[in-house]
Amino acid sequence: MLTLDNHWVTQARHIPSPNANARPDPADIRLIVVHNISLPPEEFGGPYVDQLFSNCLDPDAHPYFATIAHLKVSAHFLICRDGELRQYVSCDQRAWHAGQSAWRGEANCNDFAIGIELEGADTVPFTAAQYDQLVQLIQALRQTYPGIAADAIVGHEHIAPGRKTDPGPAFDWDGLWRRLAAHGGPGENRTS
Repeated sequence: MLTLDNHWVTQARHIPSPNANARPDPADIRLIVVHNISLPPEEFGGPYVDQLFSNCLDPDAHPYFATIAHLKVSAHFLICRDGELRQYVSCDQRAWHAGQSAWRGEANCNDFAIGIELEGADTVPFTAAQYDQLVQLIQALRQTYPGIAADAIVGHEHIAPGRKTDPGPAFDWDGLWRRLAAHGGPGENRTS
């Protein structure tokens, strides 16, 4: 069971990112946004996500990196292919993951959302270890932040349609809902 202490998951590897700031209301945490990331695209492992979120990605390390090294982005969490959990931003802080976004008519989802990156790509299936860790993380977050309702777990594609596609068609939403239901969470597809 994952636990939070002062808005950090104690079992996660902590890699604090400078790309965060104060939420307008630190107590207003009511949305979980699932993303995917791989650097270089569709390649897994390595230090590059950590480096991107820490503003130290070498633009010469790969041709793609020259196009993104200038970005100031972060997420609260990353779940690696083997299920390892990393945390970059305290949950009471605003991570810079959603960008231009809206949920239920309210813009600026970063203000009230927690961003979870899965190491992956839109068309590459995610691992069982990632789904298991995601379920544990969602459970811990919903227990700590009761403002996150059962239907407040969405993909980046749902809050930025037309601009973002992640976590993508390879993400098994039905499987996530089944796993959550087996652990006492929401048991139906809430993203429809």
